Amino acid sequence: MVPSDARRLFLLALTAGVLFVPLFILRRIGPFDFWWLMSLDLVLLLFLSSSSDRRFGRILLADFRTGLARKILLGILSAFVLYGFFYVGKALSGTLLPFAGEEIQRIYGFRGEASTLRIVLLMLLVIGPGEEIFWRASLQRLCMDRWGDARGWFISVALYSLVHLGSGNLMLVLAAAVCGLFWGWLYRRFRSIILVAVSHTIWDILVFIIAPF
Repeated sequence: MVPSDARRLFLLALTAGVLFVPLFILRRIGPFDFWWLMSLDLVLLLFLSSSSDRRFGRILLADFRTGLARKILLGILSAFVLYGFFYVGKALSGTLLPFAGEEIQRIYGFRGEASTLRIVLLMLLVIGPGEEIFWRASLQRLCMDRWGDARGWFISVALYSLVHLGSGNLMLVLAAAVCGLFWGWLYRRFRSIILVAVSHTIWDILVFIIAPF
């Protein structure tokens, strides 16, 4: 990995922390609620990722050229697998962690007064795809290039989990770690951003809109 890639990785990780930690602490800044802020943060991160890496666009375009239907199907199936894992985890956490129920309800407090339609549209168009394009196709890829597939995967999961610490919610941090491991493994295994973007988006809609815990 050349030094410019190391600087790029540091810059992207630092910027993600600067943007996301206050987001989870404040949840709202002026007229912008959590969902608008999350979307704006991701747009900025995607701009930085694409403008600083010439390979970024080529990698995304190449992903669309082979096995598109298979990737979408695997993305949908994997979202339901992850939802099932969380369904079981929710039942167990209520027994093992007495505070789990209250903290899970606090996560749903992020919804605020945002309409269901706006949340779904932002999840579909920005948040689900945007998170995966940034965290997996950009940050995890750079980490794997630098430290190898296994260590790079775990380091990117650690970074993904750490930015959620601003919420002060242990269940959210644990959920981020589990999701980061799952989507990170999918990206490492299939090298498809389409697959993980579909998985993330469907899972978000299941958890927040269709069948909340």
